[in-house]
Amino acid sequence: MSYSAFDHPVLSGLVGDDEVAAFFSLDAEIRAMLAFEAALAEAEARAGVIPEAAAERIGAVCATFSPDIAALKKATGRDGIVVPDLVRQLRAEVGPDAADYVHFGATSQDVIDTSLMMRLSDVSTLLIDRLDHLFQRMDTLESRFGQNALMGRTRMQPAMPITVSDRLRAWREPVLYLRQFLLRVDSQLFAVQFGGAVGTLHRLPEQAVEVRAMLADLLGLIDAPQWQNQRNVLAEFASAMSQITGSLGKFGLDIALLAEMGEEIELSGGGESSDIEGKRNPVTAEVLVSLSRFNAAQLSAMHLALVHEQERSGAAWTLEWLTLPQMVAAAAASLKLADWLCTKITRLGT
Repeated sequence: MSYSAFDHPVLSGLVGDDEVAAFFSLDAEIRAMLAFEAALAEAEARAGVIPEAAAERIGAVCATFSPDIAALKKATGRDGIVVPDLVRQLRAEVGPDAADYVHFGATSQDVIDTSLMMRLSDVSTLLIDRLDHLFQRMDTLESRFGQNALMGRTRMQPAMPITVSDRLRAWREPVLYLRQFLLRVDSQLFAVQFGGAVGTLHRLPEQAVEVRAMLADLLGLIDAPQWQNQRNVLAEFASAMSQITGSLGKFGLDIALLAEMGEEIELSGGGESSDIEGKRNPVTAEVLVSLSRFNAAQLSAMHLALVHEQERSGAAWTLEWLTLPQMVAAAAASLKLADWLCTKITRLGT
């Protein structure tokens, strides 16, 4: 049993996505955190902050280290975050000669937020690829059915004839827009977070800017001043997730309404009824509508998480952890389902 439909033993067959779920696994998160610690040590050694031998030792340990997960779980219940115990375990593994240089100048939020940025950057690349593929699927529908006639409907009532091309334009243009949106996000939002205890990097008074720039470069992220209490970047990414599901929810609802009328569309592979033999339900189209409404509701939580008190918020930060992964899961599932649905349209228009 699971609290979430996205990894539920049964419901994940409807909305699950193992490819995207992997980016939010504990293993992926820990590996990204260890990559941060290794890159931080390397950047600080290059800047002369810590000894090169210590950085080499830290990097070697981070490459293979497997923390005690049970201990991390117990400590997180106490500390509210996983990093303090992870660093404690890492220092013990590194040994006394280099232990003091592990995590030097950083704070827990630096590790967690940068780990998230690294993984969201990879997620964004995957979603862009899926948007590209979906656009191609819709192009195929255009080439097959574009000149066919449809009844144009306004306010749920027949209005005047249109073509399938006219309807497809309303489905395809948002896909193209969202691809461009994510490309812009990719180049502007995925920044390293490195600010230390209160965002001032007080333990690196002379080398702070140099170390941060090298850290960003080593991790493949944008160099930017600390943003630990400025969460607009994550709200904007969440908005992109909601726009994906919302646009594809419109596609799904249009397909469901066409299927309801039955004259202008034929679908293969519909869901079966337990009671009515031969009945086929437009399940995938319905799920697209559900996912769009789910993300629309979740987006308000991400906007509430913009309200970070003073230099760091525990409450708003935790709200992001509860919300953003599921929004990404919904967006990824929508793209996969919409792509599949396009292949099941055997006739569109008359």
